[in-house]
Amino acid sequence: MSLKKQFSKTKPVCKVTFNLPKEAVNGGSKVKVLGEFNDWKPENGIPMKATKGGYSAVLELETGRDYEFRYLIDDLKWENDWAADNYVPSPYYGVDNSVVTIPAPAKKTPAKKAVAKKTTKKVAAKPATDDLKKVEGIGPKIAGLLNDAGINTFADLGKAKITTLREVLANAGKRYQMHDPKTWSKQAKLAAKGKWDELKALQDVLNGGK
Repeated sequence: MSLKKQFSKTKPVCKVTFNLPKEAVNGGSKVKVLGEFNDWKPENGIPMKATKGGYSAVLELETGRDYEFRYLIDDLKWENDWAADNYVPSPYYGVDNSVVTIPAPAKKTPAKKAVAKKTTKKVAAKPATDDLKKVEGIGPKIAGLLNDAGINTFADLGKAKITTLREVLANAGKRYQMHDPKTWSKQAKLAAKGKWDELKALQDVLNGGK
């Protein structure tokens, strides 16, 4: 599941919900969020609460910047967020940090005065696209990989073979090979038909680890 963000209407802050699935914890019992927002100090780590599907924590962050972070399990093992907004190399060779991007609120611009319309040339319409991140297990990075492979809509994803999806992930590197796309097609078919209630029910089951 991608990082959930809730922006304040009155302050330049955003509440970010960090989620780590239980399979990533691999039997661990204590999970913390460490990053630039707490100087990477284990004693300042944000404790994550155990949920039905894994571990979760909410942190309020200032808008207008990126934050690098990782998860620390039992004060021994580090794990990245499987659906982070981005990944960047850490100071340690061969290790990447997860990144959460908190954009600044859009500034309101005054309405422009009406001007005479100019005749413009018609341009070719862009291909239809859907927000593939609505499918459980697909974050911004994986959505981009699918778009690059010509999978732009829920209908495209619903028709895609599981072997094709796994090939896309495999070609992107080890970081993406851990993702399992076996339910993406089924979810996408429901989304393509506008069956959002059925999609939510299915995703609730997936998040519950059933």
